[in-house]
Amino acid sequence: MRGRILVIKLGALGDFAQALGPMQAIRQHHQGTPVDLLTTPPFAEIAEATGYFDRVMARGRMKWHEFGKIADLRQLLRGGGYDRVYDLQTSDRSSFYYRLFRPGPFPEWSGIARGCSHPHANPDRDRLHTIERQRDQLAMAGIHDVPPPDLSWAEADISRFGLDGPFALVAPGGAAHRSEKRWPADRVGALSDLIAQAGIAPVLIGGADEKPLHDAIRVSAPAARSLAGNTSLLELAALAKSARFAVGNDTGPMHLAAIAGIPTAVIYSHASDPALCAQRGPNVTILREPKTEDVAVDQVAQALGL
Repeated sequence: MRGRILVIKLGALGDFAQALGPMQAIRQHHQGTPVDLLTTPPFAEIAEATGYFDRVMARGRMKWHEFGKIADLRQLLRGGGYDRVYDLQTSDRSSFYYRLFRPGPFPEWSGIARGCSHPHANPDRDRLHTIERQRDQLAMAGIHDVPPPDLSWAEADISRFGLDGPFALVAPGGAAHRSEKRWPADRVGALSDLIAQAGIAPVLIGGADEKPLHDAIRVSAPAARSLAGNTSLLELAALAKSARFAVGNDTGPMHLAAIAGIPTAVIYSHASDPALCAQRGPNVTILREPKTEDVAVDQVAQALGL
């Protein structure tokens, strides 16, 4: 191919992390051809750090009536000189981007957009785990060697956090509108206290909006450190590589921990299906009960070897 390659991956963090293997595969398959990424602003830094892309373009979510932003994106896409697009988002939103190439010419397109050249035509695609679904999609587009995601490229100075001894990552939060996916704060506090008693510093991670949750946990686990809203995604990946282990709910940071290869215990309720979205890595334990409160502290501690 003489033009450029475009990869589309917008988010969220867990989905972006699990797409790292396909991104690497696309980069290797198209050696010598510039590869761009279209993503959203939260993932720009980490995408650039991978080294998989010649250019990272970050655009926020557009509403249907923001015609100026849509026109700017259309100009960006049509002027990019793209021979092929790999839509790893495969959503209505990203499929709409295919229509922005009207009236043509259209690039080759791997995804689910109607009329595209390389559709992911597997009728069972929505019943596949994210990893298998994207591997299957790329195979239909001619890419058969897709490595598992890795964080070998993730380097950041984490000395500012002052974590001189062994530490563990604890992710007690998650999407605010999915409270049914959260392990109760008192259980997280009890486990964090056990971690501290084992001589390992429990480090609470999450967004700035989760600081009140971290404060509640620290009531019963005063040795826990809160980094709520104080880490970039690249720093979070670097922390995952250095941690003794990680534990938390089904949330984005746990995907980074799993990929980093450290022992990772993830708590699930029946609100989500690990067969479709579970964290993947060499040392992952999934602890699933009908409700998260049905998962006992001792059960998690045993999974982590405490």
